[in-house]
Amino acid sequence: MPHGVMNLQALAKFLGIDLRRAERMARRGRIPCQKVGGQLRFNRAEITEWMQQQMPNLKNEHLEEMDSGITAHRQLEEDLFLSKMLKEEAISLALPARTKNSVLKELVALAQDTELLYDGETLLEALTRCEELCSTALEGGIAIPHPRRPLPYTVVEPILVIGLTGQGIGFGAPDGGLTNLFFMTCSQDDHHHLHVLARLCRMLSDGKFAGAIRFADSAEEVVELIQEREEQVLQG
Repeated sequence: MPHGVMNLQALAKFLGIDLRRAERMARRGRIPCQKVGGQLRFNRAEITEWMQQQMPNLKNEHLEEMDSGITAHRQLEEDLFLSKMLKEEAISLALPARTKNSVLKELVALAQDTELLYDGETLLEALTRCEELCSTALEGGIAIPHPRRPLPYTVVEPILVIGLTGQGIGFGAPDGGLTNLFFMTCSQDDHHHLHVLARLCRMLSDGKFAGAIRFADSAEEVVELIQEREEQVLQG
């Protein structure tokens, strides 16, 4: 198959879901696909973009299936991979931003503080373009800004940045509310990118978790909260 085109089996592994459910979704038109010679084929980049939009609306059991499936497929040595991504210098509990654009700029500045970012301008442009196409804001005052596609030559390794603003910002949340808690992420490949989003959405499904971060006193405490919550979701 051409590079970037998947068959049904590859799709199921990529999304970490049961093969039969993947086939049902495709045949019912619930997942982007084409028929080539009578066989279902899936464009990897198209699936990545589609899945990013679907992720916030997935039921928790589906997020768990996806998270577990991708974990198994990636053969991770460290189950708490999200906690491992987070560094204290990538956390700010007092972002001065008052607008959507300034939030993105300040999140990128935090990423640069980790020394894991090669090209801040490219990352900022990618974040801005993604927000223009579809807001990454969720309900409950949370947003997960990210590029639409991986940026392998922009970051040294996958990054996670957490920022809290002093006031709510109009970020395009589906419930019309303001947003003040931001989780910005950027990965080098699409599989890792979807894994980060699935794990984050699972962790954020409990509103008390976001509340605890909002009341944290330090970046060190946020790191501890992230690790504790990630351990909780993995224990089921």
